[in-house]
Amino acid sequence: MARTEKLFDEKQPLEIADQGCFYAGGRYVETDGGRSMLGHMFVQYQVPAKRRHPHPIVMIHGGGQTAVNFLGTPDGRRGWADYFLASGYAVYLVDQPGRGRSGYYRGYGRAVHRDADTIAGRFSAPETRKLWPQAALHTQWPGGGAAGDPAFDQFYASQVESMTDIAALEGMMREAGAALLDRIGPAILLTHSQGGPFGWTIADARPKLTRGILAVEPNGAPLYEQKFTGAPNWFEDDSVTRPWGITRGPLTFAPAVRDASELKFARQDKADGPGLVRCWLPAGTPRKLTNLAGIPILIVTGEASYHAPYDHCTSHFLRQAGVEHDFVRLADVGIRGNGHMMMLEKNNLGIAAFLSQWVEKNVK
Repeated sequence: MARTEKLFDEKQPLEIADQGCFYAGGRYVETDGGRSMLGHMFVQYQVPAKRRHPHPIVMIHGGGQTAVNFLGTPDGRRGWADYFLASGYAVYLVDQPGRGRSGYYRGYGRAVHRDADTIAGRFSAPETRKLWPQAALHTQWPGGGAAGDPAFDQFYASQVESMTDIAALEGMMREAGAALLDRIGPAILLTHSQGGPFGWTIADARPKLTRGILAVEPNGAPLYEQKFTGAPNWFEDDSVTRPWGITRGPLTFAPAVRDASELKFARQDKADGPGLVRCWLPAGTPRKLTNLAGIPILIVTGEASYHAPYDHCTSHFLRQAGVEHDFVRLADVGIRGNGHMMMLEKNNLGIAAFLSQWVEKNVK
């Protein structure tokens, strides 16, 4: 049974059978300053003494973040890594290439770092700006949500520069993720935000080693980035950032696709409901994502997140591509008030329990 109580303390310590770190992927390139390595990914892991699940959880963070997202919360509570470890899973945490302990090199090109007000308006206090219809429902951030609040200051301190060339990063993550699964064997991928497409492409590269995908608000919607404008219209199509539908780079379709320009899209005439984006979806007979079909997949979306208006579009795209999965709005299962950074919010262990219950039921 999934656990939400205190996971471990001095009276009931957590026993670790093994822990360590290594690098996955990476290749040498010639630069003006000599030979260098690009694309390598830092991995840290822990294996519990009482392992109850055969497949480890690999946690892949989102944009501007590192594995710190899963290690704890900004107000000092246990994080998702602790939860799954105490529940009997081996846990692997990664820092994406060019991020955190993976290191940033000139060969990655330009980087971007977001200011505190932007971070607060998107993640910790969206209810103050109300740029999307669901933002006012946000209640779960542990603190005031703006600069000067201790929890926010801890969260903002964790933000790091990210390379702007996300297509190149996606290719590096495909290679590094495949190398990681080659090393550790079959695993469950838990992805968040920008890390969402990395889950699709790693699974596409290693379908037999991907036992399940927990896609926590995976980067979307298909094709176009969404710009949030506030009431009354709320949304605008921005640039095309995912020309392959749910990724920037190639996926294995049937019939085969040589170039993203072969994929044609049409926009829904009417949104699925109030406060939702009209999805861009494949036009005509959809091609099938053969490597993703058959992998147990869960997509979860928070009630108040900026993903609430459009994650259903990712679900539609996958289903049309022959990829059956579960799409769950957390509010529909009684988990209310969450924003995008739900692994840090007040009810984070309740969400982890829901994820664990789904894995126990669906992943063999």
